[in-house]
Amino acid sequence: MSAVANETVPLASTSRAGELPAGTANGRPPRRRVQRFGAAPSPVVRTVILVLAGILFVGPILAMLEFTFRIGLTGHYGFVHYLAFLHPDGTVDYSPLFQGIINSLTICVITVAIVLVILLPTMLLVELRYPRMRRILEFVCILPITIPSIVLVVGFVPVYRTVASIFGSQAWTLAFAVGIIVLPYAFRPIATNIAAFDLVTLSEAARSLGASWPRVILRVILPNLRRGIVSAIFLTIAVVLGEYTIASFLSQNTFQTALVLLQHGDPYVATIFAVAALLFAFVLLIVIGRLGTGGRKSRKAS
Repeated sequence: MSAVANETVPLASTSRAGELPAGTANGRPPRRRVQRFGAAPSPVVRTVILVLAGILFVGPILAMLEFTFRIGLTGHYGFVHYLAFLHPDGTVDYSPLFQGIINSLTICVITVAIVLVILLPTMLLVELRYPRMRRILEFVCILPITIPSIVLVVGFVPVYRTVASIFGSQAWTLAFAVGIIVLPYAFRPIATNIAAFDLVTLSEAARSLGASWPRVILRVILPNLRRGIVSAIFLTIAVVLGEYTIASFLSQNTFQTALVLLQHGDPYVATIFAVAALLFAFVLLIVIGRLGTGGRKSRKAS
């Protein structure tokens, strides 16, 4: 009897043999609600933000398009202004516009060459040989975005006196100044691409297999930096085509300054080219986004 009395009675909350603990289903523990940390928006908030951003972006462009089709104050619409541009009657001189487009494209080519010939090799040299200089290079490249263009022009004026005495007062010389403006936009995509893979390890592996430095750069490094380089080129082109302040204060004819001059004689054609420039920049940004998405998908698949 004493042995029976000394036995411990199991608690009521203890589950019996063969039964599942409380709060479980099919033998799996209960799911816990995932808590969001930081400022990550919900899908509904993301959709609302995307719709609002789309309205703010598309709304002005649609208004500009409506203006280009408007026939004066008659309330009618048509392609009169597009046809007038294709078949000018001589009342408005469009030659400054075409010359400004040629000048801007020339500046684009030279600025892209500056990015590929000066900035890209410098970043590779710092990454491979002088990693302690990485922060200094990043500071120098990001610095122009913190300084207003009007302030930079004040510093460019005395410099361009010397440039004009050497190369002449040509529009293509603006590429030297615009090359400084585009440094932040060209540096960041390439730096992000470099950080995505181990550049030093790949270079050392190629060198250990007997490849020379030119072969390492051309066959190993540059193919891995393709997306970053293409993004930097597209952003450079977009910045150059939209640059107005430097060209205006240095009295040069570019695409943006030509639009300002043209709008006094034919505001409709000026608006047509402004819309085309906006759509071109938008297409460039879409291409850059597609390149980044394609890179992430390929890494996930591998």
